[in-house]
Amino acid sequence: MPVTGLTGWWGFVLDAPDPQALGRFYSALLGWELARETPDWVTLKPVDGVAYLGIHANPDHVPPVWPSTAESQQQQAHLDFEVEGLGAAVESALALGARLAEFQPQHDVRVMVDPVGHLFCLYDTTIGPEPAAGLPRTDRSH
Repeated sequence: MPVTGLTGWWGFVLDAPDPQALGRFYSALLGWELARETPDWVTLKPVDGVAYLGIHANPDHVPPVWPSTAESQQQQAHLDFEVEGLGAAVESALALGARLAEFQPQHDVRVMVDPVGHLFCLYDTTIGPEPAAGLPRTDRSH
């Protein structure tokens, strides 16, 4: 039985040393509006839907290492965004300040790193089992 009083809204919250700067990055990346801003918090929401992305101030944020190792800060979660046109989506994200992770385990997914080190993936379900032209094939799994 679900929790009493659930409204259907759900969200995901990231830590960042500067919530406003990371909020502007994700607002531009996703086309979501900045719905709430305080010195310690930013909320982004889509035009339609029941999800939100929150960004909480944490001056001690330590970005994860990718791929994970036992000796380093490990990722505990990451964001996935479906795109049409993986190459163009990657170029757009790079232009906004993301960077491409060095390790890329799948040909139809690009692991990206936001400006403060959070991992997110851009994936294209229209890319079949063979790599698209110009995208390298890897044999490692995600």
